[in-house]
Amino acid sequence: MTGSSKFAPFLHALALAAVILMHTTPSSAETAADAAFRQQFGDGFLDRFWQLNPDFAIASGYYKYADRLIVPDERARTARLVQNERWATELHRIDPKKLSANVRADWELLDNEFGATRWSLTELRAWRWDPAAYNVADPFALLTTLEYAPLETRLRTFLERLKNVPAYYAAAKASIANPTREHTRLAIEQNRGALAVFGPELESQVAGSKLTAAERTVFAQRLAAARAAIDDYVAWLEAFDAKLASGAVEARSFRLGRELYAQKFAFDIQSGDTAEALYERALAEKETLLTRMALLSDLLWPKYFPNATPPADRLDKIGRVIAKLSEQHVARDNLVAAVKEQIPELERWVREHDLVTLDATKPLKVRETPPHERGIAGASIEAPGPYDPGAPTYYNVTPLDDMSPERAESWLREYNDWMLPILNIHEAVPGHYVQLIYANRSPSLIKSIFGNGAMIEGWAVYAERMMLESGYGDSKAEAWLIYSKWNLRTVCNTILDYGVHVRGMSEADTMSLLTREAFQTEQEAADKWKRVTRTSVQLTSYFSGYAAILDLRESLKRKQGDEFDLKRFHEQFLSYGSAPVKVIRDLMEPR
Repeated sequence: MTGSSKFAPFLHALALAAVILMHTTPSSAETAADAAFRQQFGDGFLDRFWQLNPDFAIASGYYKYADRLIVPDERARTARLVQNERWATELHRIDPKKLSANVRADWELLDNEFGATRWSLTELRAWRWDPAAYNVADPFALLTTLEYAPLETRLRTFLERLKNVPAYYAAAKASIANPTREHTRLAIEQNRGALAVFGPELESQVAGSKLTAAERTVFAQRLAAARAAIDDYVAWLEAFDAKLASGAVEARSFRLGRELYAQKFAFDIQSGDTAEALYERALAEKETLLTRMALLSDLLWPKYFPNATPPADRLDKIGRVIAKLSEQHVARDNLVAAVKEQIPELERWVREHDLVTLDATKPLKVRETPPHERGIAGASIEAPGPYDPGAPTYYNVTPLDDMSPERAESWLREYNDWMLPILNIHEAVPGHYVQLIYANRSPSLIKSIFGNGAMIEGWAVYAERMMLESGYGDSKAEAWLIYSKWNLRTVCNTILDYGVHVRGMSEADTMSLLTREAFQTEQEAADKWKRVTRTSVQLTSYFSGYAAILDLRESLKRKQGDEFDLKRFHEQFLSYGSAPVKVIRDLMEPR
């Protein structure tokens, strides 16, 4: 934390929301429809939204309802759906054609949000088949680490939430009907990790706090009940998984299928394009990248294999050069330290090459991924929400402690000395970390809160290319080859996700695509198969957002000619929060 935000109470967040959204005087350019929209969907709307979504509120830095843990039963789902439909009806009483461009973008975001919520609750119904959707750990962990209030205040909030943990997991068990095995096993893994949030470190915080003796007694009782509830849920899932494995209970397929996938893609990606069209574009882009990589491999072959004739097979040749470069990597025990060392280097490069303005007051903390968050990705950004922008951003890096020497070596070869900086560009500077700081500054809370995953991931992928275009990596063929391999992974993410969930792509086909045609290690490919069986559509967000941002940049360059300024483009693009690229394009390049 920095400055006064360190111990700022939630009332500061409320005041901030009110100032930004509701109690400003409408400008002369604001239409009557704009005013109606702001009145209907200002701080009153958001306050009610946070009442129904207190976990999301905590992640966004809004702590008014942080003491509430919603029990995920039918009553709660019904209440959420009823309120959602009221909001949707109110929204459609406002004609979006009469709104100014910026406000119309907010209207579109809310329309998508309400539609997605309705579809998720009534058609996707993942609450019936995804046991991993039930995990109390994250908000509790944030309450112990984010210093938005004195420790005793946060512990009392924690204590109040603890009261509902047993009921929470009882409702989870009552809701689950026909889970997938993949999500069942993920839930077991992550809820085991959740126990760490309620372990010795928390007990030490309580012991060292100024809570009363009576409060500590209640804390110990509720903490024991919470741990028991988590243990019981894990045991229940293990028994359920045994029934699924034996066929005693029919498991749902993890594959969404064409219809559900198309609907989820439309809500999540918000590109205006179809999932099938993006899949076809990805197939074409894969061939373009392979052609480039073959040329780069021809340039590098004599340097690394001076006495050998290159293979006639294009894929073999590219693969051998990449394998040679992959021998250079950090030591297993030095992974987290190496990531920490690279962040200042990336920041210096961005500043010296005038790519985008960085905010030195916003801290980035590299740390080991908390146990309850492991199981999906090896690295990730955990950023503060718009209500508490002074909170630290965590760059989670999963250590390789639990891997065998062979698996660890495979992982390290994948993230070799050429690849690790690209990962850090993507996750940190000037990728996710920088974009999310800009998003928190957006004058529209709606654009920041209801952020679009394809824009967020797309910017991070675009940042990789932008950095290499600026000369990062000394413009070496090695850097461009490994970057192209990384970019090929982005493209293959789309091919894989659509192929698996819609076209029935098998694990064997996946391993062939990723190891032979995308040059990933066996371990990386195995992890990606695991990921695609536990998530859907999200893997397409990288290529979708990246392609849309690149298309926008190139279009503006053609139109503006010598007047085009790269830094100005970046900062204007980022100023619209995390709105979908399609929405941003309409604001930057009105048709």
